[in-house]
Amino acid sequence: MKKIVLGIALILASFSFVSAQKYAYVDTDYILDNIPEYGDAKTSLDEFSAKWQKEIEAKFSDIDKLYKSFQTESVLLPEDVKKKKEDDIVKKEKEVKDLQKQRFGKEGDLFRKRQELVKPIQEKIYNAIEQIASDEGYAVIFDKAGSLSMIYTNPKFDISEDILNKMGYTYNARPEKEDAKGTQKNK
Repeated sequence: MKKIVLGIALILASFSFVSAQKYAYVDTDYILDNIPEYGDAKTSLDEFSAKWQKEIEAKFSDIDKLYKSFQTESVLLPEDVKKKKEDDIVKKEKEVKDLQKQRFGKEGDLFRKRQELVKPIQEKIYNAIEQIASDEGYAVIFDKAGSLSMIYTNPKFDISEDILNKMGYTYNARPEKEDAKGTQKNK
């Protein structure tokens, strides 16, 4: 009997512990949109991507011209010359595909450039979130912008603007937000 009462007491205590936890969420898309360095990094990445894409398209265009030229004159070429030209075209095509992989592949130049430009900003955001979570006693902070699916979010638990303030950025104010007491306020 004592074990049952003790077990029930532990269960009730754990429920009160869980319900006493503080939760909040952030919208990292909103935060990033309000950080000028992120906009600059995004523009820079777009420029690199466009430049590299043009470079690759130009090389594919050259290969296409070589192939069309080869098709036109292949009737007149001896077999050994024809084979050599085919091999050259295949080799150039492989080189361009390798370049494409080097630029846009999983660990390619664009990925590394993104790491170089965006990762420091993400780390600053994470550090600000961690500091606010520690200062305010939040047990869990969700990211509304990620793959986390939230059906409903109460704006009073959105600490995105607090994160921007912690990082020293001004932001485009959202519509009025309720504080914990349910009264309207603007940050």
